[in-house]
Amino acid sequence: MVALGVSSIQTASAQGLTSPDPAKPWSISATLRGFYDDNKDTVSDEEEANLGSDYDKESFGFEIAPSARLNWSLPQTAIGLGYTYSYKWYDEKSYWEDGRDSQSHEFNAALEHAFSERYRISARDSFVIGQEPDQIRVGNSFTQLDRVAGDNIRNEAHVLFGADLTRKFGIELGYGNSFFDYEDDAHLDDGFISAYPSLSGVLDRMEHMVNVDGRLTLTPSTVGVLGYAFSDTGYLRDEVLGYSAISESIKSDDRNNRSHYVYAGADHTFTPELTGNLRVGARYNDYYNDPTGESDWSPYIRGSLRYAYLAKGYIEGGIGYDRTATDLYQVSEDGDFVRDQEAATIFATIKHQILPKLNGSLTGQFQHSTFNGGPWDNDDEQFYLAGLNLEYVFNRHFAAHVGYNYDLLDSDIPGREYDRNRVYLGVTATY
Repeated sequence: MVALGVSSIQTASAQGLTSPDPAKPWSISATLRGFYDDNKDTVSDEEEANLGSDYDKESFGFEIAPSARLNWSLPQTAIGLGYTYSYKWYDEKSYWEDGRDSQSHEFNAALEHAFSERYRISARDSFVIGQEPDQIRVGNSFTQLDRVAGDNIRNEAHVLFGADLTRKFGIELGYGNSFFDYEDDAHLDDGFISAYPSLSGVLDRMEHMVNVDGRLTLTPSTVGVLGYAFSDTGYLRDEVLGYSAISESIKSDDRNNRSHYVYAGADHTFTPELTGNLRVGARYNDYYNDPTGESDWSPYIRGSLRYAYLAKGYIEGGIGYDRTATDLYQVSEDGDFVRDQEAATIFATIKHQILPKLNGSLTGQFQHSTFNGGPWDNDDEQFYLAGLNLEYVFNRHFAAHVGYNYDLLDSDIPGREYDRNRVYLGVTATY
């Protein structure tokens, strides 16, 4: 279950997810809002001091975001399509790029089909061109925590086939693919090789995962799960990340890895309003291109809980622990290098109808990361996110909203810490 990112309450994609007219399967909407961002480039205090007095990290601006949705249902098939375009203009220029504006695109597609009562398939795809870290991530954990200028691409696709082999036992077969392509791919500076790798060299990658789960109905409200998954992560650039005193250069594809997951868990319905699931297991990681031959085991945890306490109110949250990529890349003198991070996450969202026409939502997430390898081996950092949104619905076609978001990165790594405050006020029209 993918957590709702903080951006889901601050972008227009959170508006008009369903048609205002139940008889009409499609809807279009447009959002206009003004905002204030006190750290638009997510720079640390140390970076700000180095940038000089001419640099201003605070900015006012406005956003225009049209979107379209389609939800089409047949007796055995459901199809969902959605697209959101966002244009933001800042009154202060970014230090990392020449312009004052940024654009993002988000396209989502989902398909569910039941061949019969026993066999079913589902597929979904999410394609994003964006800059914010919660736009570019996959799942609940963050791989890079800064806002990144440019047209950065992330695509995530999943296919899941389910079969009930007997009245109590079934299997699920799944495949997932994630693709990352950052615009920053320049490793040359005025004809000379840069001292630092590009962001593409550090994070451009393709991730594959195949899983098979056995599902046993233990009671009418509990399904036990025993599963295995195989993942393969391949970095797409042949770029030098760094050098050591005793080894050859370390390149992007030295971080390639294959992993084997084994896990067990359950899906449980406590009441019709309260449901939850949990998976607990272990992961074996093989860095097959690593000159040091690194391979090891790590824990794997994923769980979520949802309580729909009102028709228009719910609480949902979850936990997770897994290894994931990181934007750190440094190499030690002995040839050891940063391979990835172990990320523990906790997230929660509350949505409540305060008054008949006034809705509120509160979202929070905490991520604790421990880095593996290199000069930052076993060093930690903590990432906190919180968001508050209020929406007043005048009628099914028009709503106004106001919100606040806070981000804080506390890190053992020099020059990474920052905090960021954002407030916004806007209106959305939907047809």
